[in-house]
Amino acid sequence: MDLLSNPDFKHIPWNKGKITGQKPALKLKEIWAIRIRLQLAHKIRDLALFNLALDSKLRGCDLVRLRVKDIAHGNSINKRAVILQKKTQEPVQFEITTQTREAVSDWIKKAALQYDSFLFPSNWNNGHPISTRQYARIVKKWVTQIGLDPSEYGTHSLRRTKVSLIYRKTKNLRAVQLLLGHKSLESTVKYLGIEVDDALEMSENMEI
Repeated sequence: MDLLSNPDFKHIPWNKGKITGQKPALKLKEIWAIRIRLQLAHKIRDLALFNLALDSKLRGCDLVRLRVKDIAHGNSINKRAVILQKKTQEPVQFEITTQTREAVSDWIKKAALQYDSFLFPSNWNNGHPISTRQYARIVKKWVTQIGLDPSEYGTHSLRRTKVSLIYRKTKNLRAVQLLLGHKSLESTVKYLGIEVDDALEMSENMEI
């Protein structure tokens, strides 16, 4: 029997009970709650992944594809890096803070990664990085451990966190656009969830 023609059949939306809107950014106290837990638990890989996700502001697909050579020169971690985004095929630059450089360096040494190795290699699929799905599961675990609802947070929460803090402090949309690697200011406006009129007014009054 065709289920669609059955009057007793009730279609259940795929997103019923799920939050499908924008994922909120982490607050400063939440950032440090996760970071301290990872430090105390000696989760060296996860600490490097968490810190680099915040600094780089990369999409999950770009973050997991990073290789050691993308962010390191010899035995030292670069203060800045440039990668080509998979989605837009446009380059984006990001800074790597001192605590992130230390965490990533510790991870590279512990995992004995080579210059051409994926920075976060898969434990199950030799020669490949962790998958975006695995990265998403890791993020869910982080937020759950500090008492946040995992259905409300995701990988984009980490991508959005630092730029949200920068925007609140500076109101500089152009800077945020560059940091996210967006082609248009409208994309940045939508991503931050601010009013278009306010964004345009700020952009018009901004001298760069």
